[in-house]
Amino acid sequence: MVDSIVNTLGAGSGIDLTSLVNQLVDAQFSAKTRSINRESQTLSAQISGIATVKSSINDFAAGLKSLATGGLLSTTPTTSNAAIVKASALPGATLSGLSAAIEVRQLAQAQSVATAAVASRTAPIGTGTLTLTFGSGSVAGGSFVAGSAAPIDIAIVDGASSLDSIAAAINAANAGVTASIITDSGGARLALKSQTGANQAFTLTATEDAGAPGLAALAITQASTNALFGTTAQDAIVAVDGIPLNRSSNSISDLVDGVKLDLVSAAPGTNVSLGTNVPTEQLKSSINDLVAAFNDLQRLVKQQTDATTGALFSDSATRQLQQSLRRFTLTELATPTTTGAPNTLAEIGVSTNRDGTLSVNAAQLTAALTNFPQAVEALFFNGTGATGGGIAAAFQAIADQATDATIGLGASEARYTRRQSSLDEALEKANADKEVVRTRLTRQFAGADARVSAYKSTQSFLTQQFAPRPSS
Repeated sequence: MVDSIVNTLGAGSGIDLTSLVNQLVDAQFSAKTRSINRESQTLSAQISGIATVKSSINDFAAGLKSLATGGLLSTTPTTSNAAIVKASALPGATLSGLSAAIEVRQLAQAQSVATAAVASRTAPIGTGTLTLTFGSGSVAGGSFVAGSAAPIDIAIVDGASSLDSIAAAINAANAGVTASIITDSGGARLALKSQTGANQAFTLTATEDAGAPGLAALAITQASTNALFGTTAQDAIVAVDGIPLNRSSNSISDLVDGVKLDLVSAAPGTNVSLGTNVPTEQLKSSINDLVAAFNDLQRLVKQQTDATTGALFSDSATRQLQQSLRRFTLTELATPTTTGAPNTLAEIGVSTNRDGTLSVNAAQLTAALTNFPQAVEALFFNGTGATGGGIAAAFQAIADQATDATIGLGASEARYTRRQSSLDEALEKANADKEVVRTRLTRQFAGADARVSAYKSTQSFLTQQFAPRPSS
């Protein structure tokens, strides 16, 4: 109906009433629509700015965390001969003034032995019980002494009594030895290997079922004549500064505080020096890289808060973040253990410029690394808390506050998003109201135009009736 009215508007008056209606409606709603669209564009820029700042903050915090946990900025233990003994830092260890002489007199060994050969690894051997007894000494040399631990019985049953099945049963028992099958010219053999350590020597005895003998052929005792004996169970013997100590493993974490020693080869009479390597160059490079990355973040925040072009100029959370970044170099990052040792970035030569960016005083940084290398390293300690927990924890505290959903950027983002949703609703209502007014005006002008058309028709009729007639 309205379309029909619109198509005939102006037919009577001669005026383009459709265009007139559209102009009137647009004039009535244009100011409101422009205001809504302008505010919506501002909110979109603010939401985008918040997302950009949050992402940059989190990326910087993650980078610092990776730096603190990567191990490249921590003092590491070193040895003068890695072919004899290697050294590595234990998690969380703080190494300082490390110095020792390490002599590897003997490596720890496991007992290894293979049973007498059988013709087939898949053929049944016999059923009954195999018993593992652990102790010390040499089984092959006749010096084995059983320990106090209870022997371990492993049942060998019918249908699972081949050499392959017996090896699987031993491994499934988790008895302290590893079983495998080896073959030589004599046939297949059950190979057993214990863990390292002098008390990991073992014997294997058999109790056969009367109706299915054969397990005794696999016995490993002092009386075994066809077994193949390999290494003998023994402890590692390591002398630290001349003091001999025994350990059951070649990987030792309790001889030198904070250091794990991995024994590679025995070298009686050879002292290997244990010391430390302070990553001075890595620390210097990382501090300069940190400053560069921080400045990128600071420039981004400054751009978003610019008084003329910044979308977040009036955002309080972003302003608070800016202030926190300016105070970052003064945050206490570690607890000094030496008088005069630095515990802030400012004290190692990192200063905050007037525009909020950072700069490095190379001479002051070099002096700090020379005089207090451990203290500078401690600034990158992977701890917790806004102060004293290292640079990563300190910045994470800033990031957490800045992105907080109650008072930080998260709250601003939620507020802007809600306002934009309400604007979308307002724009939708304005458009609906606009169409209501358009329809009303169209109907009003259509009625007026119809009346004008009627008036013109009456005028034409009267003109014809009263017009002078020509004389005949």
